[in-house]
Amino acid sequence: MPPNPIIPYNPKLKELARELRKNPTYAEKILWHAIRRKQLGVEFHRQVPINQFIVDFYCHELKLAIEVDGVSHSDPDVKNHDTERQSRLESLGVRFLRFEDDKVLGNVENVVGKIKEWIEENMD
Repeated sequence: MPPNPIIPYNPKLKELARELRKNPTYAEKILWHAIRRKQLGVEFHRQVPINQFIVDFYCHELKLAIEVDGVSHSDPDVKNHDTERQSRLESLGVRFLRFEDDKVLGNVENVVGKIKEWIEENMD
């Protein structure tokens, strides 16, 4: 698989991304422990700036973003923003997997299984 170029991002997001990495939600912490260090055969990074946004986890090789959505994401305004943001990033070739944080906290093995399955189906 040829290397993917890095999608440009707003440099002003670097500091915010760093802060988000220092202060993950509990669900992000649990999922990170399960997917870091190429445990799924590909490398993920945390809180990655892409374009004008920051995604929770990102694999450059697969152009795969993984989002862990907390309870605030059920608010209609937040849902709208998430949809617009995801559409914009998908137009740049980014693909998404979304999980509610209670799913990560309740059964991280199931979430990791779904990520593994997606990787196996989408590796070229």
